[in-house]
Amino acid sequence: MEAAIDTSGAVAPGSDAPGASRREHLIRTVFLFVIPLLMVTMMFATYMATMHSPHPRDMPVAVVGSGAPAQAIADGLDPAATDARLVATRDEAVELLTDREITAALIPPAGGQQATVLTAMAAGAGQAGVAQQLLAPVAAANGWSVAVEDVAPLPAGDMAGIAVLFAAMGMMLAGYVPLSMMLMATPHLLRLRRFLPLAAGWSAVTSTVIWLILGPLVGAVDGHYLTFLGVGMLATGAVGLTQLLFTKVFGPLAILPGMLLYVVFGMPASGLAMSTHVMPGFFQVLHGVLPLPAAGEALRAILYFDGRGLGGHLLVLAAWLAGALLLSVLKERGGPAIPGAPPVTDPDVPMPALAGGPPRSKAFRYATIAAFPGSILVVVVGLMSFSMHQPQPRDIPVVVVGPQSEQVAAGLRTGLTGLLDVTVAGSVDEALDRLHRQEIVAAYVLPTSTLYSSSGAGLSQQSMVRQIFQPIAAAQQTTLTMTDVAPLSATDTGGSNSLYVGMSWIISGFLIMSVLRGGAPHLRRFRQFLPHLAGWAIGMSAWLWFLFDVLIGAVDGHALALIGFGAATIFAVSVVTGVFTRTVGLAAVVPVMVVMMMAGVPASGGGLSVYMVPEFFRALQDVLPLPAAVDTARSLFYFDGAGVGRNLLTITIWALAGLLLNLGVDRWLRRREKDTAATDTVPSEPAMAH
Repeated sequence: MEAAIDTSGAVAPGSDAPGASRREHLIRTVFLFVIPLLMVTMMFATYMATMHSPHPRDMPVAVVGSGAPAQAIADGLDPAATDARLVATRDEAVELLTDREITAALIPPAGGQQATVLTAMAAGAGQAGVAQQLLAPVAAANGWSVAVEDVAPLPAGDMAGIAVLFAAMGMMLAGYVPLSMMLMATPHLLRLRRFLPLAAGWSAVTSTVIWLILGPLVGAVDGHYLTFLGVGMLATGAVGLTQLLFTKVFGPLAILPGMLLYVVFGMPASGLAMSTHVMPGFFQVLHGVLPLPAAGEALRAILYFDGRGLGGHLLVLAAWLAGALLLSVLKERGGPAIPGAPPVTDPDVPMPALAGGPPRSKAFRYATIAAFPGSILVVVVGLMSFSMHQPQPRDIPVVVVGPQSEQVAAGLRTGLTGLLDVTVAGSVDEALDRLHRQEIVAAYVLPTSTLYSSSGAGLSQQSMVRQIFQPIAAAQQTTLTMTDVAPLSATDTGGSNSLYVGMSWIISGFLIMSVLRGGAPHLRRFRQFLPHLAGWAIGMSAWLWFLFDVLIGAVDGHALALIGFGAATIFAVSVVTGVFTRTVGLAAVVPVMVVMMMAGVPASGGGLSVYMVPEFFRALQDVLPLPAAVDTARSLFYFDGAGVGRNLLTITIWALAGLLLNLGVDRWLRRREKDTAATDTVPSEPAMAH
């Protein structure tokens, strides 16, 4: 069989090629750094810009009633924050809520002093909370108390409402990730006649896997398999065909428009993590047209709203699928070959299964293009949903201060066993010092029933302790007074900046070694990697600070500390990643991603309090790089750098371990190369005479 790979004129990177070849090598090297730079910048510029200071914009709400009194109530709402309407009856308001046309409704008291706020938590827990905050001042201004009624509650197995988020994310990954691998490993499968049946089968299998994880395994989804399967196949197929079109047009660069569409714009526009009504209007427009929002809203409709509103979202997905299919047909008929695809005519010719890897058989490549994205899918959907689907407060560290503190603390330990970890502080100053060092979540001061806490340490845990201590204060016949000792800044109202800063450092370190492994196989020894990694770490950390501070305005100051710690974190993550990519290859991406990102997010407390996730993740808080990075950013922003030294020690240990292991990898590679050379030079035995 004749090999069908055209290698004419090829010059290996790093060879003594004159003129144009050296320029080509330089361009290729620069390009390898530009790709991860663009990926990190696109993702975190969008996330930080849209989510660092969310505030309601034209949030649709309703007031139940008619005539001048009801209109006066509607006119009393903030016109910039709300888009208020009048509805005649409660039933009409409930209909609008279940159709997701409004976010909440206020029912004035017909007699008495208690108004009712109708919400739909299944349409978005965060959105329902914001809508309540918008309606509460109007009730207070009229002297009414407020009772909240949830007309579409979330199921007990998904109290955080994250099932649709991770399901839709999994469908995007299933459609998006395999294409870049197929371009390099199995380009013959990118012809539509081969791709379409594979895409249909792949969509069915991955949608079933997602349902099995979220349903029987995690318990966040109950039933609805067939409708879930239908939405999954349509969503994954639409994304897969769209990414196929991008691949046919852009070749290897298709990863950038795909990431922009599905991740960078798709995630904020989805409304699955944060309501689009607290983001710029641009994302409200994208909410109605992009695949990720359509998939998430379709799943939300079938899981929580008996299919109401499902048709429109299915039409969006069908339009993406049909449009991508039509354009792909036209591209195949009249366009040139896929740019950057290996010039292979015989699929049986051995080729790398993953970029930078050794040539593999066709069967091995087929297995890899399924196993690699499949494992990423299982990790993302499984680990994240397991850690966050059912947040349950556990052992929240609090202190009691003041007269009779020992008796009150003993009563709390008895009555709230497993919920609070209660100790006694000798003074308010001692309690405040422990809050500053983030050793405790709150301090309850007697006899004033003052609860000291810090939103800078996490909004979710501050809200959690407020809910716990309000009935405690009421039982003592006092009113709880909240004191925020480290309030969030005006440019970090959601408290997410620390998480995004830390994640940007981790992903920067993780991506660079992944890209170099696939695109720069001539870099073999660690001494060759070292200057690239050090330069990348410093340059990328400086750029991220400039992006977050100067361009976006989400963070303020701390330039040297943030750049320095960021550079150390990026470098540490890159050298540790290098240990695995240099030995295992790009297949190591999955376990590295688990350790560096997937386990790190719940362990960091950057989104959900670490006291609300399974105990396993709390044990990782002082071990993993992401929690150290998030805590450092938070500490610099709100706690005068308390604890940064401890976090720097964590990062240093990871960096030193990576350096030492890479030196060991160098020795292993040299020994393997010698063994290979010795095998190649052994003369073959002469043929026996006949």
